[in-house]
Amino acid sequence: MPKKGGKIADVAKQTQAQCKKPRLDTAASPSVLSFESPESLFRSLISPIEEEEFFRDYWEQKPLLVQRNDVLVAAYYQSLFQLCQLQELCSQGLHYGRDVNVCRCVSGKKKVLNKEGRVNYMQLKKDFEQKKATIQFHQPQRFKEELWKIQEKLECYFGSLVGSNVYITPQGSQGLPPHYDDVEVFILQLEGEKHWRLYKPTVPLAREYNVEPEDRIGSPTHEFTLKPGDLLYFPRGTIHQADTPQGISHSTHVTISTYQNNSWGDFLLDAIPGLVFDTAKEDVALRTSIPRQLLMQVNTAECTKKLSSLLRRLADSLESCRELRSSDMKKDFITHRLPPCLGSDSDPFTPGGKLPKIDSKIRLQFRDHAIITVEPDQENADEIRRDMVYVYHSLKNRRETHMMGTEDDTASEDGLAQTHGLRFPLSHLEALKQIWSSSTVAVKELNLTSDAEKENLALSLWTECLIEVL
Repeated sequence: MPKKGGKIADVAKQTQAQCKKPRLDTAASPSVLSFESPESLFRSLISPIEEEEFFRDYWEQKPLLVQRNDVLVAAYYQSLFQLCQLQELCSQGLHYGRDVNVCRCVSGKKKVLNKEGRVNYMQLKKDFEQKKATIQFHQPQRFKEELWKIQEKLECYFGSLVGSNVYITPQGSQGLPPHYDDVEVFILQLEGEKHWRLYKPTVPLAREYNVEPEDRIGSPTHEFTLKPGDLLYFPRGTIHQADTPQGISHSTHVTISTYQNNSWGDFLLDAIPGLVFDTAKEDVALRTSIPRQLLMQVNTAECTKKLSSLLRRLADSLESCRELRSSDMKKDFITHRLPPCLGSDSDPFTPGGKLPKIDSKIRLQFRDHAIITVEPDQENADEIRRDMVYVYHSLKNRRETHMMGTEDDTASEDGLAQTHGLRFPLSHLEALKQIWSSSTVAVKELNLTSDAEKENLALSLWTECLIEVL
């Protein structure tokens, strides 16, 4: 539940795993990825493909293969994750199922070789070497700061959750059968080589994961081998399978995925209830009763014409709607996304600097990590619930639980993940929009009726580290 201020949770500690890295003279070399902004990060990730070209020709349409043959990029990708880091990570207390899956594709089916409880590295190594099993490591950004850094920026860029999995496959082996996913996929080849085959989707832009039998998918539309430094993108629904060729000790790649349940259909499911509620306040047609015994009937075809008419009224109302509520999708994103990655030496989540006063100038911090919503008052149990403004942010989110389902130990008593933020009267909405839409704003110029309200709003945001005083 959002509240007024509070102590911010510490940023997660990074697991340090020491591996021998290739020696490169990078003093005069440009950075492989640019972290100046979310936009620059994505552009450098798909380089040399231009951003406009990517979204025009590839996004949700067809695969993109970028083969770089660049020793600097290959070395950087290798630093993201390596097979030799697993031993140190296992000592941190990894568990089968939650953190690691061990599997192999046998006769077109996925065979899971997981044991019970904690992962024993020697057993893991034995399954990898003797049973030719693939090691699937879930959400490595929880342990690898560079992946945290990349995925946090990508979540800002897409406005959607970004997860990842590392796949380590021994030579002459395949971990998963042909299948398709419900996410947009970016593959970064880190070590060794991986032979890929892609097929035409049977379900374009699929909404769920599914295994497809070999006799149904036909011939590959694309076939190639990824080497360290290469990048592959394909849309959700693209059928794919991959194996490590003989003669290659092993392959390591990281799959970065996004846009799960982030379609127009999902947005409609989220926005329509609020639109109906608001429209019904003004349109008596939506307040008239449904026919008697409608809920008891098996065949409700007679009411479709009426529903079609009401939907058209909703569409007309939508044309003139200034505010469209999408609280659930917004809250789900902000509640479960990564916190900002600012380096281990930074402590940005303790209010610092000068207190905001009426004569202060202020600037929004962490713009990409905070949202504004209008919702019924969550703290008022009366029959008449007033609308309130909520500011949610991800500064207190925990990297250790990112994309790990309900295992967040910050969950509230009802089992739901904790949302962090502030609650204000509806009269504060325009002032908040001023702060969000301006590079800087004077406290005294905020759109509120009194100096006390202006100063208290600024102080509340400052306490949550959402603004800085200039």
